[in-house]
Amino acid sequence: MKKQFLSLVCALAMMATFVTTAEAGIKISGDAQVRARGQFDEKKVDGTEVASKDELYWLYRLRLKIAADLGDGFFAKALLANHSAGWFATIGSDKDPVFPRNLSDFGVNQMYFGRMMPNSHYAVGWMPINSFNNPIFDLAVYPRQPLGIPYFLLANDRIFGLNYGAKVGPGELNASVLVLDDHLKDTEGFFRDEYAIHLMYKTNIGDITIDPQLLAAITDFNTAIHPSSPGYSDVTPWTLGTNVVIPAGDIKFTLGGFYTFCDDSGVDYDGYLFRIKAERGPVRAWFDYSSMNDDSFGLSDEYENMYVWAQYNWKVHESSMGSLTLSPTVRYLTTDHNVGGTETETQRLRTELWAQVAF
Repeated sequence: MKKQFLSLVCALAMMATFVTTAEAGIKISGDAQVRARGQFDEKKVDGTEVASKDELYWLYRLRLKIAADLGDGFFAKALLANHSAGWFATIGSDKDPVFPRNLSDFGVNQMYFGRMMPNSHYAVGWMPINSFNNPIFDLAVYPRQPLGIPYFLLANDRIFGLNYGAKVGPGELNASVLVLDDHLKDTEGFFRDEYAIHLMYKTNIGDITIDPQLLAAITDFNTAIHPSSPGYSDVTPWTLGTNVVIPAGDIKFTLGGFYTFCDDSGVDYDGYLFRIKAERGPVRAWFDYSSMNDDSFGLSDEYENMYVWAQYNWKVHESSMGSLTLSPTVRYLTTDHNVGGTETETQRLRTELWAQVAF
């Protein structure tokens, strides 16, 4: 027993020494948020209302961010969070309405490492892709209804792959090879997994920033994998476009335009997405519009969507230790889908109050 006790003391001492030595290069931060949401849904089929629902939701999330500086430009980063839409858990469930659910889904959500150098960088792993501000992934993966930041919410703003970036001319070129899905049990060959490439060149023209980009399938993959918007399997769509950031005094405008198309094995569709965003101090608002024509297999279906986001961020408290922010938010989505001669219209209004602590 005495030897075991001494061994335990030695182990704890060694651990304490390791933590003390390593903590200088490791930074832990994060945020916690509670969100109250009022949601109002309405659905019409050929002009007749068939469903409506009003509901109050309580959501919460905790995200822990770990960043390690390994020296000489090498780094490692991770995000610990819930594996659910928007990293959120909800209060109650059908089986047990008293206790929270989804807590068992908490774990490593993003993990990547790489190296930053004076004129280049690289990273590999489960990487964030900034889909909140860049809708190219929304349109590529959910072409029928790409609005409402679905990739950010449903895929937790991450993708597995390898990224390399370097200064080229006046801007920076980023190239990524992405693994959209790994068919572990597929026996048809080495290249049956789902691969894509993402190219982006970001540069300035005066005070204006542009980032022309391309997202293209290398092998067959699936689009529009969404409960309310099923898509096609084994297709190779291409998506391209750019964001344009225009400063105007104390207002920052962002204009975005993206186009996607696919003509492959009977699947024939094309669509586009436009965004206009304005930010001024604590106020952020944007308007999205998307449209898609789907002529696959001799059909002629049309999809039209509109989305509005408006938010005010009020800093209740801010210090070097962290901050508390209250954010009243309004999100409004409308869809008008004409499929097989049947027109389906939906409206979804979300009025929310976010309370977030960042540390």
